[in-house]
Amino acid sequence: MGRLVLYSGCSGVGKGTILKELMRRDENIKLSVSNTTRAPRPDEVDGVDYNFVSKEEFEKVIAEDGYLEYAKYCDNYYGTPIKQVNDMLTQGYNVVLEIEVQGGLQVMENFPNILSIFILPPSLEALAERLRGRGTEDEDTIKKRLKQAEHEMKYKDRYKHVVVNDKLEDAINEIHNIIINGK
Repeated sequence: MGRLVLYSGCSGVGKGTILKELMRRDENIKLSVSNTTRAPRPDEVDGVDYNFVSKEEFEKVIAEDGYLEYAKYCDNYYGTPIKQVNDMLTQGYNVVLEIEVQGGLQVMENFPNILSIFILPPSLEALAERLRGRGTEDEDTIKKRLKQAEHEMKYKDRYKHVVVNDKLEDAINEIHNIIINGK
């Protein structure tokens, strides 16, 4: 049986970059692909980065109790399909749930012993710079994300591990060590 890992952090903190490198280095680490109602970004692939679904499709799965967790974030739904996670865990994979804080808190309520990791930016200024550097959102959306980040960081102490993504390689190594050792 694999290990279930809760992985959260503010938008733009580098969660995706870290996770892609972890999966490249360790084939036993798999990402649970979340469903979302938001539109794909130019570099995202349906079924790889997210399962992009309509609001109606998403709400149908909610009605069927088919999500491990779900949340509405910046006017879009995000959720983790239960069946997909269980299938990977029984195959022996360490399954990473990359979930925003609201959903992460739901998961921790249902699985109090879950291995949880919160990724922090070195500062709010650095986070703002990263968000603007992506070039994927307008300034109003960036301001919303920064305000949301300030709120989310208040919950970092609810996670078993907090990792600051200041130097990417250090963050990758620290998180890999946490997942492998399960502590």
